[in-house]
Amino acid sequence: MLRRLVVISRPVLWINTIGTTVMGMWLAGFLWDWRVLPILIWVTLPFNLLIYGINDIFDQETDNINARKGGYEGAHIYPNEVKPIWWGVALTNLPFLGYFALTLPWQATAWMLAYALFFTFYSAPPLRLKARAYLDSFSNTDYAFPLAFVPLALGKEPIWLAVFALMAWSIAKHAYDAIQDIPQDSDTGIVTTAVHLGVKKTLIWCGFWWLVATVLFAMVNVPVAFVNLLISGYLVLKVWQNPTPKVAHDLYKYSITFPYVAGAVAGVQLVTAIFMGWY
Repeated sequence: MLRRLVVISRPVLWINTIGTTVMGMWLAGFLWDWRVLPILIWVTLPFNLLIYGINDIFDQETDNINARKGGYEGAHIYPNEVKPIWWGVALTNLPFLGYFALTLPWQATAWMLAYALFFTFYSAPPLRLKARAYLDSFSNTDYAFPLAFVPLALGKEPIWLAVFALMAWSIAKHAYDAIQDIPQDSDTGIVTTAVHLGVKKTLIWCGFWWLVATVLFAMVNVPVAFVNLLISGYLVLKVWQNPTPKVAHDLYKYSITFPYVAGAVAGVQLVTAIFMGWY
């Protein structure tokens, strides 16, 4: 069952939580700090099982008609797996949250608890934010929370402009990714931002928030802002030319490029700054 839980946690997407955690450490001024290790372990299997396991439990109806599921983009789960998934989520996450509550500043723990609750109720009722237009996108600002709680855990003030920039980016990214699922969501009565707006209006929505992110990133790191502008502009324009869910799906793999490229750019700059004694 452990192997099955690992598959359900979608290891190919762990980079989304690991990357922001490492970035939070860098923004706090550390290339490496051993105090981050428990947080890094938490945001691998445990936290991704929380995100995607709970999502799979409550999305069984749509997943069964979604050709993307059943591979690296998500598992098809069976009814008899629901209880083991819940146990897996609880047993791998609650001990970490308890440890953090006992050892870290309360501000960091509060952000971590919000991180877990936002992702839980993104999929789970009664809130089920993923089925509520606009709230689905805004709830995905939680992907930026490590940029706040990691510095706080290390006794540093977060760079709030970076936090808000990644929040804006995440709002756009969520809506963009949801374009590819418009047919399946519509058929099952799920009204996401993308379903509500349609393809072209969703692209305008994404373009606005990616532009906000670019401006905010520019106040922190101009090269990262430039990378964001190039990648997001490309993604919007390519789908605008042929506004269909299929084209959005074909571009999905490129839509996850920005965090890796931007993180690499920021990391190289930070290493250079520390080496030269500028930081």
